[in-house]
Amino acid sequence: MKAADVKEIRDSLRIAGIVRESIVDGPGIRFTVFCQGCPHDCPGCHNPETHDFDGGSECSTDKLMAEIDKDPLLAGVTFSGGEPLCQPEAFAYMAKQIKDRNLSLTVFSGYTYEQISRMCKENDSVRELMELTDILIDGPFIKEERDLTLQFRGSRNQRIIDMNETRKTGRPVLWEQK
Repeated sequence: MKAADVKEIRDSLRIAGIVRESIVDGPGIRFTVFCQGCPHDCPGCHNPETHDFDGGSECSTDKLMAEIDKDPLLAGVTFSGGEPLCQPEAFAYMAKQIKDRNLSLTVFSGYTYEQISRMCKENDSVRELMELTDILIDGPFIKEERDLTLQFRGSRNQRIIDMNETRKTGRPVLWEQK
C-alpha cells in the first residue's frame, strides 16, 4: 500500500453520526463517534442503522477533532458503532490526538477482549488503538442478556474493562467508577 493510500485511510472515517455531549457512552461528558459498518449484526442491536458498511457518510478525522476541540467540558471521547475495529487506522490516528489532548478514550466493540487480543497480533492499527484505550466495553449485544439497569452497556455479557490496569496485569480487569 502506498503512503498516500495509508494517509487517506487514516484521515477519513465512515460514520453514522456523532453526539457532541453524551453521558451514557462512558464516564463524564463525552464526544461520541458512531462509526458505520458492523459485521456482528446482533439481534436487537440499539444501532442497527450502523450495520451497513456502505451507509452513513465519510468524515475527515481532522473535522471530528476540530469539533472535539470546541468543547472544554469534555472528559473524553467514545468510539461506538457499528464496529470501530473495522476502521482501525483512522480510529488509531484519532486516538493519538485524543490522548495528546489529555482526554480519556472509551471504545465499544462487539468483539471480546480475548478476540481483540488476537487481532492486535495481526493488525498494528488495532494494537495501537487498544494501547491508547482507557476503557473497553467488549462483547456482542445479546438480546436474552438485555438489562436496562447496566451502566454504559446493553447486555450482561458485555464487560467494562479498565485497559490501563489490564495492560499492567496482562489479564482483563473490570473498570470501577471512581
